[in-house]
Amino acid sequence: MQIWKRMTLRNNSVTEFILVGFSDQPALQLLLFLFFLVIYVLTVVGNLGLITLIGLNSSLHTPMYFFLFNLSFIDFCYSCVFTPKMLNDFVSENVISYVGCMIQLFFFCFFVNSECYVLVSMAYDRYVAISNPLLYAVAMSPKVCTLLMLGSYVIGFAGAMAHTGNMLRLNFCASNTIHHYLCEVLPLLPLSCTSTYSNKLVFFIVVGVVITVSSISIFISYALILSTILRIPSAEGRSKAFGTCGSHVLAVALFFGSGAFTYLTNSFPGSMGEGRFASVFYTNVVPLFNPLIYSLRNKDVKIALDKTVKRVLF
Repeated sequence: MQIWKRMTLRNNSVTEFILVGFSDQPALQLLLFLFFLVIYVLTVVGNLGLITLIGLNSSLHTPMYFFLFNLSFIDFCYSCVFTPKMLNDFVSENVISYVGCMIQLFFFCFFVNSECYVLVSMAYDRYVAISNPLLYAVAMSPKVCTLLMLGSYVIGFAGAMAHTGNMLRLNFCASNTIHHYLCEVLPLLPLSCTSTYSNKLVFFIVVGVVITVSSISIFISYALILSTILRIPSAEGRSKAFGTCGSHVLAVALFFGSGAFTYLTNSFPGSMGEGRFASVFYTNVVPLFNPLIYSLRNKDVKIALDKTVKRVLF
């Protein structure tokens, strides 16, 4: 599909953007469309399925699954922010309005930042469960869990407002072609005809704080968990303790690893176009993998799924 170029100006400012996406790969358009469609359908089914399963089974109404419920909710919403538009761009005009672009930017930042702190809450939950099992019910009471999730969403909202608020003050009058498949901070900045110094400063401060705080918190939690596990006398006990953390460790590694690779790729001069390929794993594949990681590796989820299927069918 050829890139449809037009620029509508109002008061010397762009009112719509062209999302290049993967339109510069005309031979692969159908294949890419089917690839991302399958990923999106599986992501929606997987995350909504896990949300429904946790909601319907009282055996999963525990702090760990409360956090997993929120993680699946964020992944579902996160995918819906940009994937439908991305799929539409394969078969239609790849244009997004200025307002639509800012809304997409806001919710993308909101859900990404929130997910970081949900993963932190899940690490803390595992630390309490393994290090202080007798006090687990008190330390992870419904009130504490609710406050942890509320804090995750508030911090996510604050970060999204910082990015979007700074973006709204810019004028875009030089070009309206975004070399990406979604409206994100770094691909938008080169299009501004006004100074982007404060935007870059806010971006690196917010991203730096989010990554530093969340990664250090998770690292400390798992350092304490490891210390506790190594003191468990039986090999079976140590194996069981490690097993309760395995899914979360894998989810953290996928999320932070792919995110770091994406932003490092986008940070090199002239690499913005190639950065969209690196972003695919971070934005499309990770939300698909999370429900698979927690369902395939989790005995409680398998039991709950079996009971729910029997209840529905019989």
